[in-house]
Amino acid sequence: MSNSHLIILGLLLLFAIAHSGLAALRPKGEKILGPRLYRIGFALVSLPLAVILIIYFFNHRYDGVQLWQLQGVPAVQPIVWILSAISFFFLYPATFNLLEIAAVAKPEVHLYETGIVRICRHPQMVGQVIWCIAHTLWIGTSFTLVTSLGLVLHHLFGVWHGDRRLGARYGEAFEAVKARTSIVPFLAIAQGRQTLEWKEFIRPAYLGVTGFIALLWWAHPLLLRATASVPW
Repeated sequence: MSNSHLIILGLLLLFAIAHSGLAALRPKGEKILGPRLYRIGFALVSLPLAVILIIYFFNHRYDGVQLWQLQGVPAVQPIVWILSAISFFFLYPATFNLLEIAAVAKPEVHLYETGIVRICRHPQMVGQVIWCIAHTLWIGTSFTLVTSLGLVLHHLFGVWHGDRRLGARYGEAFEAVKARTSIVPFLAIAQGRQTLEWKEFIRPAYLGVTGFIALLWWAHPLLLRATASVPW
């Protein structure tokens, strides 16, 4: 393993500690600072760390050993793009509360059981796993594999951590939601514990996600060139 492999693992660990730690401290922090100010502080810590992670990943994605090379296979590129697009639809839930994320509206903790949460109780984790599969398949280096494993482990911890926090906050109400949903996508539906309501997917947020995917597809080469100008 080269130095870059260890550095990305260190950055992932730092982000996980900051992100999950601040999430755990949210009830106490909001009592002291208020929901809006705490949200702003959370963003000021998490976003710079996320940007550093993204830049470092882009600049070192081909480090280490080339485990496989599938970029010349015609079917691989569309598969990667389709998987990447699907991943963002699983990563969507926060887009329903953009004003809260920006602290324009008072940030709240929500107990969801609609839309994509019917498919999976932790869609962000599923979206991250799909994204990691797509990009590791495309790039095929040991650095990308190490990064993906680190991201997946962080999100698996987030599943446990998120359930623990919601259970502590909502008690029996969360236990009822937990009984009607599943971590494994579509498992609760297959077992008859949950049903899909397609009308719940007809929301402006999905149009926003679709537009974001199109913008990302267009801007992807520009992002790669921009991050390449950062000397680390």
